[in-house]
Formats: sequence, structure tokens, C-alpha cells
Amino acid sequence: MTAKTRIVISSDHADIALRQTIAAHVATLGFEVEDIGPMTSESTHYPKHGEAAAQRVASGDCALGILLCGTGQGIMMAANKVKGIRCGVCSDTFSARMIRAHNNANMLSMGARVIGEGLALDIVDAFLSTEFEGGRHATRVDMITAIED
Repeated sequence: MTAKTRIVISSDHADIALRQTIAAHVATLGFEVEDIGPMTSESTHYPKHGEAAAQRVASGDCALGILLCGTGQGIMMAANKVKGIRCGVCSDTFSARMIRAHNNANMLSMGARVIGEGLALDIVDAFLSTEFEGGRHATRVDMITAIED
């Protein structure tokens, strides 16, 4: 990833403070951050936020995306409905590295009610600093992509 790489970040209403902390952290790493909200704690629906962020990644407007909801599961499911998205839920750094290295994930989802701030930042660092290994993994990613078609 280059210093100009654009990252989209979104959440539902329950995760605004952690999302903003992650957004600020990602910016200090040299990435351009597009925080698409929400900006208030009024109840909102995670599927629309997952889809909105996934559309930005699928279109190429953003290279990668980071999502948050209570468990990370619901918003991940919504994002994965968008063609071209490979989003995984991670609550540890090993999984965050592996979804990039082996699955070429272009989005990361985390559960704000599952992990704390320090671990969330470590997971984000692992995700953003890992490159896709290609090779035998490329064949498998191609197989996943073929399912969409």
C-alpha cells in the first residue's frame, strides 16, 4: 500500500468512538481515510453502512475498507453481498494477516463489543501491513470470485 491509498471506514451507531479512533490511527499511518459515518448515536441499520462502504471498495474509489458493528458479523455479511468484496471478521491479529495474505480480503470487519481499542488498532495494523501472497492462494481467490459470476 502506498501513502496515497484510500481507506473507507464505517460502522453502525454503537461504534462511533472506536471507529473515529481507528480512522485517526489509519490517517497517522499515511493513508487517506474516508469516514462515512454515522456521526450520531441515533439507532441505524448496519446493512446500509456495510453496503455503502463495500460499494466504495468495489468501485475502486477506495482500496480497502474497515467496518465495525457490535459483533462485526452483520456488517460483514452485508458488505460481502457486494460483488467483488472479500470481507472477514477478525478478533485477532493472526486472522487479520491471513485474510489479506491468503484470501486477498479487501475489507476488514471487527466487533466493537468483542474487542477493545488496543486490540482493534493492532488488528488494523496487521490487516493494512500485509500483502496478498498470490501463488496457490490466487487460484483459490479466483474460485471465490467465480462463485459471484
